[in-house]
Amino acid sequence: MDEIKQELQSSSRATHQDYFGKALSYLCITFVGLLVLSILYFITTRGLATFTENHVSLWKFLIEKNWNPGVLDSHGQPQIGALPMIVTSFSVTVLSALVATPFALGVALFMTEIAPKRGTKVLQPVIELLVGIPSVVYGFIGLSVIVPLIRHTFGGTGFGILAGVVVLFVMVLPTITSLSIDSIKAVPMYYRSASLALGATRWQTIYKVVLRAATPGIMTAIIFGMARAFGEALAVQMVIGNAVLMPHGLLTPSSTLTSQLTTGIGNTTMGTLPNNALWSLALILLLMSLVFNILVRFIGKRGSLKK
Repeated sequence: MDEIKQELQSSSRATHQDYFGKALSYLCITFVGLLVLSILYFITTRGLATFTENHVSLWKFLIEKNWNPGVLDSHGQPQIGALPMIVTSFSVTVLSALVATPFALGVALFMTEIAPKRGTKVLQPVIELLVGIPSVVYGFIGLSVIVPLIRHTFGGTGFGILAGVVVLFVMVLPTITSLSIDSIKAVPMYYRSASLALGATRWQTIYKVVLRAATPGIMTAIIFGMARAFGEALAVQMVIGNAVLMPHGLLTPSSTLTSQLTTGIGNTTMGTLPNNALWSLALILLLMSLVFNILVRFIGKRGSLKK
């Protein structure tokens, strides 16, 4: 009887602990959900104020090229054209991802397929070091090394899209590399064994079996890297020139959405048109982040369906 009572007491104690754990988990989930909804509501309301309160045309906001919210044009309309910043943001994001992807895949394949032990021992600390460096350090190195190098090699001021692409290339490289390594490691070993047993060489196995099986994960890694590049502000701001001009080449000084936000938000007053216009830029960044997350989930589902 005593043993039965002890078992009942221990089971009831475990039940109370389970209820407490569930309640704590639901409380944390609710808090995080409310926090996310609050951020979405705040940025959305402030971003839409440009069009609802200041009556700026959404179409002109997206296609106009002049950005000077405090000055009216000849027609008495505010000069709020975000097209140069949108084009520049996408340009540096896509170009940095295109440059970083081959290097990231090469490092990932070396660490997982060619020399797993030696590759991990040598390159893993390098990747961790790149992840841990603050953005301002990347920007300072770009300002001190990359900008003068571009100036002496190609002419001009050295500030521009090319300098931003080089800095972002180094910043997104560890993100794409780490996620690509995880994707390649997730490919079952019997895929490789079956390919080698059928007479394929190691390179044929890597190219036609391993990489194809890991394609959804690698695509997810690239999108995560693009999201990282799209949202970067400080490092890009230090090397891109911060001139709101439509880019006509890689050496054109320009400005991204994030760099314009960081340079202008401290010089405006809450509730005014220039401040609302900056919040509209923040709303574009938020929408693009949602698009990147949707793409990641879509690719993940497609990859799971193929398996």
